Amino acid sequence: MDQPRMKNPALVVPGALEALQALGHVTQGGGVPHETLAMVTLRASQINGCSVCVDIHTRELEALGTSAERIHLVAAWRDAPYFSDEERAALALAEAATRLSDRPDPVPDEVWDEAARHYDEVQLAALVVAIATINAFNRINAATRQPAGAYVAAIVEAGLAAKAS
Repeated sequence: MDQPRMKNPALVVPGALEALQALGHVTQGGGVPHETLAMVTLRASQINGCSVCVDIHTRELEALGTSAERIHLVAAWRDAPYFSDEERAALALAEAATRLSDRPDPVPDEVWDEAARHYDEVQLAALVVAIATINAFNRINAATRQPAGAYVAAIVEAGLAAKAS
């Protein structure tokens, strides 16, 4: 395993972590189920290869009582029977908005329209902000090679406590 290139930049720049966390926190008020948001952030983190965020959002889903089958198959959601149409639409949006350079039209109308069929404007906005926020976290962690580790459990516990309040 590689050593981190530096201390996490979100901890080095004063206020950065709090700003990113605040963005993530406000998405909880957008009306999208917490479990769906956690699956979306897990999927983006899997795509980006961010071990810290994969660890965090896997643990978050476990703490929410999500079944092992659903957690293990987030990466293969298209072929797994464990996801609702609403969750599939959110996961497709997360993939498209994370893989912006993979196609000429990064978020095709069919992906957007399917998400809009299941979520209202506030919910769509919450999904877009959640996807953008997790991609920022993923890029910070991947660029500086931040490792996953035992400390992640404390992050999840603190995050769930903050969301409950």
